[in-house]
Amino acid sequence: MLARRLFSSASLPPTIRQLLASPPPPHAAVVEVNGWIKSIRRQKKVAFAVISDGSSDSGLQAVFSNTDLAKLLSNGASVRLRGVLTNSIGAGQAKELKVEAAEVFGDCDPEEYPLQKQAMSAEHLRNHCHLRPRTRETGSMLRLRDTTTRAMHDFFQDNGFLHIHTPIMTSSDCEGAGETFQIRPSSNATLQSSNVKPSEYFNHPAYLTVSSQLHLEAVAAAISRVYTLSPCFRAEPSQTSRHLAEFWMLEAEWAFLSSLPHLTSLVEGSIRHILRTHADSPEMDAVWKSHPADVASARRAELHTYATSPTPWTRLTYAEAIDILAAHQTRSGAFVFAPKWGASLQSEHERWLADGYVRGPVFVTDYPAALKPFYMRANAGEPDRETVACFDLLVPGLGELVGGSLREERVGLLEAALDRHGLSREDYGWYLDLRRFGGAPHGGFGLGFERLISWMSGIESVRDCVAMPRWAGRILL
Repeated sequence: MLARRLFSSASLPPTIRQLLASPPPPHAAVVEVNGWIKSIRRQKKVAFAVISDGSSDSGLQAVFSNTDLAKLLSNGASVRLRGVLTNSIGAGQAKELKVEAAEVFGDCDPEEYPLQKQAMSAEHLRNHCHLRPRTRETGSMLRLRDTTTRAMHDFFQDNGFLHIHTPIMTSSDCEGAGETFQIRPSSNATLQSSNVKPSEYFNHPAYLTVSSQLHLEAVAAAISRVYTLSPCFRAEPSQTSRHLAEFWMLEAEWAFLSSLPHLTSLVEGSIRHILRTHADSPEMDAVWKSHPADVASARRAELHTYATSPTPWTRLTYAEAIDILAAHQTRSGAFVFAPKWGASLQSEHERWLADGYVRGPVFVTDYPAALKPFYMRANAGEPDRETVACFDLLVPGLGELVGGSLREERVGLLEAALDRHGLSREDYGWYLDLRRFGGAPHGGFGLGFERLISWMSGIESVRDCVAMPRWAGRILL
């Protein structure tokens, strides 16, 4: 109770976002504002500056009738301004601060400051990712991440899911693709003094997790609906705009689930909820400012349709998708890679299905078992066309956004799948135990968080959808 009293909202100084949203006080109350100078314009008898603390896309205009105070300021400097908050008589802002005192905490030399007023390339900002959160574009993206996270939590909490913290270090490669970062502590004095060799620190090879799925399955065997939003790591050397070495993923597991349509409906419901939450949000307004007005208007209208249309999103089986793609290839020869049964869908296939054929989100289900990881539940079907109960959600402008499946709960079939994939039954003994001791049908999915932000915001590369991007060949801080 003491901590709550000490840090109640009444005792914290307001952010600029709160000041802009609140009515001005009935009398000339003095307020203090902390932040960074975004721009400054000096005239003979008055000066204007915009100060931002990152809490909103709009900064607060500060008006200096004492121009000597304004001489203390430069772009990028951190300051505290004290003055009277009033309704603005000028265009472009609702409120302004009539400054009476200014204090500079940190100077910023405008000649050396890497963030300039002119347009800066994405690569320039990536090379200065320690500073790029100060830009309007990155600040808007980070606020969108925040509100999207809250919307995700609201949806899953309202649907009876429990938020779980899953481990980052693991002994298994969930996907079986071998694209993992192995953990090996350096040989230092502490290890040597305890007679522990770096290679034996865990008494088993250890990796940064590529997915929280297997650990969530363990928890879902006791707490039937669970989810997490956590970092994942993949050593895939891809240089495309859709891949990062470190990224965040929303993952959920649902026990006593035996229907793939129920799982795809959960995924669709969660994304519709997020899109509806942001339909008219300041965060979406801010991120789309960087795009031409006609493009932003059209894309946001599409997102609104995906969120509110009474028609469920399209479902196609993999077999149906292959037939559709093959027919289009015959007519137009549009694809570099010819679509055929048993082959993975390429990015060009996924994008055409969502952008050209469906013109909206589409679930592709029931892929060949040979294309998918060991844990997916086998469908009953033709011996030469064995499939698993899984799906990928493809969305326009991006391609794959979500992947999920029913999990194989039948011990014998799971053991056979481990053998086919060359995985050790001993290493996955604990995973088999979940089936041996009170196992239940269940399923789950994973959603790439940066890909979701990219799709919602129109930001082309996921490297610009996270504060500090890491990808093959690049880690700066």
